[in-house]
Amino acid sequence: MSTITVLFGTESGNSEMVADDICKQLAHRGIQSEVVGMEDYHVGRLPEQRTIIIVTSTYGEGDLPETAEPFFNALTSSKPDLSAVQFAAFGLGDSSYDTYNRGIRTLTQTFADLGATQIGETGFHDADSGLDPSQVALEWLAGLPMPQAKA
Repeated sequence: MSTITVLFGTESGNSEMVADDICKQLAHRGIQSEVVGMEDYHVGRLPEQRTIIIVTSTYGEGDLPETAEPFFNALTSSKPDLSAVQFAAFGLGDSSYDTYNRGIRTLTQTFADLGATQIGETGFHDADSGLDPSQVALEWLAGLPMPQAKA
């Protein structure tokens, strides 16, 4: 079985924490995964991946976090064929802003434009809710049709 790559973009560390918790939950389900910061991931590897989970926050006025910008720029300039890739997406944002969760929406649209197929609905955490972002992400993950571990 292939490894699920959990990519995160973060400004304050919350998305990394959520990505780590997603990876731990996948391990409990017998699914092999790895967590990689978008700033450390080469987009040329994307077409080789079977399943990717992207986790990012929105920063400032609807921007991607600084750690996700180089990844996004490389993605939009190289335009890899992602037609064999499935992805799930989870965003962290604050609904008191007009640009609530624009970061994950930008990445989701870009992945889809490059041919990737989304698994389930995009998950959203709202900082204004006061809920723990990892708890919200794990509830979202539980509802996704993820590959099962081999018996």
